[in-house]
Amino acid sequence: MLPEEIFKRRHFGTPQSFFLITANCVVIILAMQLFAACTQISIYFWVTISLLTLYNIYSIHRERETYDKARIIGYVISLAALLLLFFTFRHNAPRC
Repeated sequence: MLPEEIFKRRHFGTPQSFFLITANCVVIILAMQLFAACTQISIYFWVTISLLTLYNIYSIHRERETYDKARIIGYVISLAALLLLFFTFRHNAPRC
């Protein structure tokens, strides 16, 4: 059968920072497609971004002890990549 030590191993699962980065990517990409696809940006896009910012602040504050230096660097890099993606999509936006 299976050794007993297998059931005593601890598995901490996927870190919360991964879920936060994934949620940011999904929400921002969907918001850009729905509310900022044309040259004029809708007010709903900014409302979505502000609600996402509040969620990020709440999530980071709640899980503060799990954010070490490497996870903070990964989070900041993901935000920079999303900002670059936003400017890339806005540069190629058609007139509607």
